Amino acid sequence: MSKHSITESDDQILAEPTVDPIGAVIWLHGLGADGHDFVPVIEELNIPDGLRFVFPHADVRPVTINGGAEMRAWYDIDMSAPLAGTEDIRESAQRLESLVQTQLDAGLKAHQIVVAGFSQGGVIALQHGLRSNRKLGGVMALSTYVHDPEHLIDEITLDSLDAPIFMAHGIADPMIPITRAITSREALLGLNYQVEWHEYQMGHQVCVEELHDISSWLTQRFSQ
Repeated sequence: MSKHSITESDDQILAEPTVDPIGAVIWLHGLGADGHDFVPVIEELNIPDGLRFVFPHADVRPVTINGGAEMRAWYDIDMSAPLAGTEDIRESAQRLESLVQTQLDAGLKAHQIVVAGFSQGGVIALQHGLRSNRKLGGVMALSTYVHDPEHLIDEITLDSLDAPIFMAHGIADPMIPITRAITSREALLGLNYQVEWHEYQMGHQVCVEELHDISSWLTQRFSQ
């Protein structure tokens, strides 16, 4: 029997627990996908009852790396200008902040909210989580990286230092090389963030072993 009731609106999919909520995970999809991408995953997780999941849809925009084709994307990617997507990233992080605020308005505390994302979505989760003025429950960053890590120290907040970070990556990832994720991890550790790092024999995807580790990490967050 499902532990969640699934509803969909124009901008997101909501998986509401069938018992009183103990927390929320706001999970952002990758480039070209949408909020449906990770909905099936929640039934594969061994986590406490009562977790609400929010899966927002990114806006449709032209993406330079894909020849300007329009698709759901949190930001533009232009390999010739790595910082070209900065404004898009800031705007998407602001949208994530509004989703966090919705959960606060619904009665949850900041420490009961985890922001998560895969690939592009993970960039936004990190962008928001590292700059939050609230002590969030954590940041889950899957197959992703920190945007513009060289200037990160100029924008991080003291509150964000208390949020544990789960980072996971495939060692054979052809889309985002693991070296980029490792560079991001080292930048975070250098700023005294709590980073739990995992790597797997996989490409740009999510594997069963990773789901087990995500389950353990989420259980730790919501069993305290």
